[in-house]
Amino acid sequence: MLLVIDVGNTQTAVGVFDGSDLVGQWRLSSVRERTKDEFQILVRGLLEPAGYLKGDFEGAAISSVVPAVTMALQPALEDLIGVAVMVVGPALDTGLAIEIDNPAEVGADRVVNSVAALEKYGAPVLVVDFGTATTFDVVNPEGAYVGGAIAPGLEVSMDALISATAALRKVDLVEPRSVVGKSTVEAIQSGLLYGYGGLVDGIVRRIIADVGQMPTVATGGIAPTMAPLCETVDYLDSALTLDGLRLIFDRNNK
Repeated sequence: MLLVIDVGNTQTAVGVFDGSDLVGQWRLSSVRERTKDEFQILVRGLLEPAGYLKGDFEGAAISSVVPAVTMALQPALEDLIGVAVMVVGPALDTGLAIEIDNPAEVGADRVVNSVAALEKYGAPVLVVDFGTATTFDVVNPEGAYVGGAIAPGLEVSMDALISATAALRKVDLVEPRSVVGKSTVEAIQSGLLYGYGGLVDGIVRRIIADVGQMPTVATGGIAPTMAPLCETVDYLDSALTLDGLRLIFDRNNK
């Protein structure tokens, strides 16, 4: 079995694979101040009640955009499950050609998503990852990563709106009854959700006009909320990043 963890700025996704089957999946808050001991307690609290024991795991893999979390999480996992932990980075063999000005600056999550999308949906393909930032990543017809776009995430946009206004407050990110809000709460929900859907559709259409027609795959913590509101999203794949970690682990441990 394989333990995989994707550390984002806001959420951390944890998955357990039995072969190629994802048999366990959890989402946690990403907290930079957690210690190695705290991570051990937290991950053990997920695995043991589900019946997973130390000797069950062949390996583990991490992708992370938060170095402080990686520094505590990697040794915590190695002590917890008793195997070396692979961390996705520029020196790792991902099998993905990266054709941008500085390949080393591409975030690990963007590489992992692209590897999984290429394997699952073929080339060309476009991945939209709804996280703290919303990232757009393009794999061209030849199967190479050629870049993308980065926009403020939906929750970041809401935080900016609330912090800059005196009378507005946070709302639940659920679709309102109508695009014409009948209350301040619904008006904020309409502007955030439908406005953000328009942002995503606008960028996707521009990418397709520039690169060519391709399927669009949505992933990330807010993807289940946003994908139905985006006209250009073809597939919702909440496990995409975890699948990418499994594929990269397998490639480097044959």
